[in-house]
Amino acid sequence: MFGYVTANVDALSEDDLKAYRGIYCGLCRSLKERYGSLSRIMLTYDMAFLILVLSSLYDEQYSEENGRCIIHPKTEHLFSINTITQYATDMSIALVHNKFIDDWNDDKKLTAKLAACVTQKDYNKVCSEYPRQCGVMEKCLAELTKIEHEGVSVPDAPAGIFGELLAEIFIYKEDEYSDTLRQVGRLLGEFIYIMDAWDDLASDIKKEKYNPLTFMPSENVKPILTMLISDCAEKLFSLPLKQNINVIKNIIYSGVWMRYNLKENKDKKLYTEDTDK
Repeated sequence: MFGYVTANVDALSEDDLKAYRGIYCGLCRSLKERYGSLSRIMLTYDMAFLILVLSSLYDEQYSEENGRCIIHPKTEHLFSINTITQYATDMSIALVHNKFIDDWNDDKKLTAKLAACVTQKDYNKVCSEYPRQCGVMEKCLAELTKIEHEGVSVPDAPAGIFGELLAEIFIYKEDEYSDTLRQVGRLLGEFIYIMDAWDDLASDIKKEKYNPLTFMPSENVKPILTMLISDCAEKLFSLPLKQNINVIKNIIYSGVWMRYNLKENKDKKLYTEDTDK
C-alpha cells in the first residue's frame, strides 16, 4: 500500500534532487544501523516524505556526510540524517511488521508469518517507545481486516481508517501543530488507500479479492483523489514550513500522481492497440 508518495525527480532541480536523495539514503542508512541490513527492505519513499515534512516544520537540521553503500558501491553520495530520521525509521519497522501480520491474516502466506516473527523483537522495541502510534496501527489494521471480511463496498470507510492510521504517524510530538498534522496525515492516508485500490482493481477483480472500488464508476475515482490531495495540500502548506519546500511541493502536486498517470497511459495504449486490430 505504500510507495505512492514519491517525487517527480525529472522536475526537481539538481540541488533539490541531491537533498531528496540524501534524505532517502539517510533513512536507508538509519534502518541498517538501528535494525540491521535486512531491515532496508522496509525502506519507502513515503517515510522519506514524513522526514521532509516534519524536519521542515520543526527546522531540524541534518547531519550530512558523503559515502558509499552496498546498493551504490562505486560512487559516493549524500547521507542526510537527523532526529526525525530516527523516528521515521522506527515507524517504518512498525508499519511493515503490521503489514506482515495483515498479509498473514488475509492470505495466510507463510512468508508473511515468518517475516512477522523475524521482525517481532524490533517491533516490540518500537512499541515500548511509541505506544500511541503502534496502538493506533494495530487498532486500524484490525478494523480494516473486519471491513474487508464484511465486503464493505463504500471506499470511505476503509480509506478513513487508513487515514486515521497515517494521521497518528504524522504526530511526532503533541503541540500546536498536531491538529493540522493529523489532518494532513488523514487526507494523505485516504488518498494512498484509494490510489492503491484503483491500482489493484483489475487484479483484485480477477482474483476475486476485496476492493472497495469494484462497484464504483471508474470516472469517479480521479475526482475523489484530486479532492483529497488538494485538501491535503491546503492543510500542509498552512504550516510554517522552513526547508526543502520545493521538494515537498513537487511530491504533493506532481509525484503522487506518477503511478496513476503511468497506469492510465498504459491502459489507454492497450485500449488503442486493441481497437486498431
